[in-house]
Amino acid sequence: MSDEPGTGIRVLVADDQQVMREGLVALLGLVDGVRVVGSAGDGEEAVRAVGELSPDVVLMDLRMPVLDGAGATARIIAEHPGTAVIVLTTYADDESILGALRAGARGYLTKDAGRAEIAAAISAAAAGQSTFDATVSQRLVAALSDATAAQSRPARETATAATPKPDGLTAREAEVLGLIGQGLNNAEIAGSLYISETTVKTHINNAFAKIGARNRADAVRYAYRHGLAHP
Repeated sequence: MSDEPGTGIRVLVADDQQVMREGLVALLGLVDGVRVVGSAGDGEEAVRAVGELSPDVVLMDLRMPVLDGAGATARIIAEHPGTAVIVLTTYADDESILGALRAGARGYLTKDAGRAEIAAAISAAAAGQSTFDATVSQRLVAALSDATAAQSRPARETATAATPKPDGLTAREAEVLGLIGQGLNNAEIAGSLYISETTVKTHINNAFAKIGARNRADAVRYAYRHGLAHP
């Protein structure tokens, strides 16, 4: 598919199944503010297409021939850091999720996601934010907690409001990071702490700057590593 005149978030679709690929292109054609600029049938073709078409976001399948989705994601992030990758796959196992995040994916959705959810993920990725569907969030939290429970237990036991927090975090910022680690979104955090979403965003921005987090996945890892969140 070639580039066409217009405005909106530029999206490339990568999926080895032609029916799925064409279906996604057609679906995204109905989304306001989104413009599909190309499609690819394998990871190698996706990397090449990103270089030629400069999309803002790539919707990336994981299991593809020639070069799989995780490998393609890693190359795209390394070679074209201005392009965000959202994994859209049928797989939601720990290995697939963590592999995609290590490669640099900014979001992870399963293929039962609807048009509104995919559109929201594209908008978030284009704005530098991360998006995970509910199933993936639960798996991510469980996997990270299993991997870090032993080393974070001593920190959990001493992480009280009176104890100094790591990296100069305030008690509230640490609390917000802990809730992010539990998989809560901004609205849920606001409800839990009885504060506004605007205030939540302020705490998140401040906390991310202090800990060097680029996205919520980084924040989840940090929260478990430092005992701010627990299973």
